[in-house]
Amino acid sequence: MSAHTDKEALLDELRERLRARLRALTDSQATSQEGATHAEMRAEDPKDMRSTEASYLARGLAERVAQLRAALVRLEGFAPAPFPEEAAIGIGALVSLEDDLGNEIVHFLVPVAAGEKLGDPASPIVSVSPESPLGQELIGRRVDESFEFELPRGRVEATILAVR
Repeated sequence: MSAHTDKEALLDELRERLRARLRALTDSQATSQEGATHAEMRAEDPKDMRSTEASYLARGLAERVAQLRAALVRLEGFAPAPFPEEAAIGIGALVSLEDDLGNEIVHFLVPVAAGEKLGDPASPIVSVSPESPLGQELIGRRVDESFEFELPRGRVEATILAVR
């Protein structure tokens, strides 16, 4: 597992992904809003729902844009500290786990934007938030502790190998 400086590189990668997603979603939302208010979208009869459906889509995209902006603000102000090996896990920790199949997986506990595979594609570091089932299990635990959590494949037992 890598040192503290790698956390900043991982955060930069995560922030850039959110920025790119926000740009794309903002463009989609603007296009959707234009379409919802376009003259051709006016109902031609009482059962014509094109305008209503377009406005629902625009509203949903606007909500997602707001969520992404809030997540990006949280990440912009986030500066993870190094964790001594004996420290309890908290937000900002890089945690190396070994699952019951012998696979070693490194997770980066971040305040938002869980589920992103960061760093080297051959051995990615997966972002996890404190709201996720795994994040909830990790908070407060220490090296050498074992615990179980739920995955789509079923319950998994994991052991904490290292914390940074």
